[in-house]
Amino acid sequence: MSLSAFIRGHREEIILQFAVFAQTLMPAGTVMTESQLRDHAEEILTEMAIDLGTAQTPDEQSNKSRGLGTAHAMRASGRLHADHRIAHGFPMPAVLAEFRALRHTILRLYEESGATDMSEVRRFNESLDESLTESMTRFAAQADVLRNQFVGILGHDLRSPLAAITTGTALLAIPEDHPERRARVTSRMLSSCQRMERLIADLLDLTRTRLGGTLPLTRRQADLHQICEDVLLEVRAGHPEIVIETEMAGNLVGDWDPDRMAQVVSNLLGNAIQHGEATPVTLVAKEEDDAITLAVQNGGKPIPPDALPSIFEPLARGPDHSASAGRSIGLGLFIARAIVAAHGGQIEATSSAESGTIFSVALPKRRG
Repeated sequence: MSLSAFIRGHREEIILQFAVFAQTLMPAGTVMTESQLRDHAEEILTEMAIDLGTAQTPDEQSNKSRGLGTAHAMRASGRLHADHRIAHGFPMPAVLAEFRALRHTILRLYEESGATDMSEVRRFNESLDESLTESMTRFAAQADVLRNQFVGILGHDLRSPLAAITTGTALLAIPEDHPERRARVTSRMLSSCQRMERLIADLLDLTRTRLGGTLPLTRRQADLHQICEDVLLEVRAGHPEIVIETEMAGNLVGDWDPDRMAQVVSNLLGNAIQHGEATPVTLVAKEEDDAITLAVQNGGKPIPPDALPSIFEPLARGPDHSASAGRSIGLGLFIARAIVAAHGGQIEATSSAESGTIFSVALPKRRG
């Protein structure tokens, strides 16, 4: 049996074994479904089977073995794989390990079938290497783009509060006796310092999760109802023009880190206000057996379906985002997901013109 026919005939077995291995490579805090892992393996295998079944002259084979081929049959799947993995925070070594796993899985199963056609194996290695090369090239280019975006947006986010502190310091240095004015300036400076502190804390959380760690939790008995009320006081004070409706039902006491849970509620409400186009925001928290559900809903333009899978990733912003529309480093939803995951819960997003955008959290009351 040719290797091309073998791949077509054993596609499900190959993908299953590959997906199991790929799940062991995912960075901490990364959420990928088995279907997401399988989809990209399916595309690579489909293109590989086509490439193996395509006639190839000795000159074409020689050029391809040296990376000089012109067909580029594996280009699309390699680039798509890189885009998907970098969006989910995979480091480059993990992507390389995926290709090694795919190569090992296919060749081991092919050998176990009793096949001995080495010309097919050689062509297989060339096809996979082409996809690997395209994936690594794309990965490096996208990493550079994201790195530049990250630095640029970080500089923008820090510039505004730093400018407020600098201006306030200059005003306070003027020997004038205006207590009310000095109080307003001091208040703005304090607010700017707190904003910078939150940004730095988010960056530290991002670094901790991307390096394979987990967010630290200080668990104790905490009432989510009270946590929501405290956050609502702060949010409403900062956005008095926004209508925020609430619904709380049942016993919402659980074994959580109250500060971290407040961060989740604050980030979800802040995101809803930022993208809700001044529409009312709804916060719902309910008891469901040994868990609670928390949902934040807003109106405005729905999130495009192709953007939903990456909505919790850093730098993920809507299509209407522009530099003049208030730039954000985009860590709020990422941090919220990491906190929920650290508590053993799940978070998901749905969005439509009819129902609006809803971020739903399911959280166990007690640690598992």
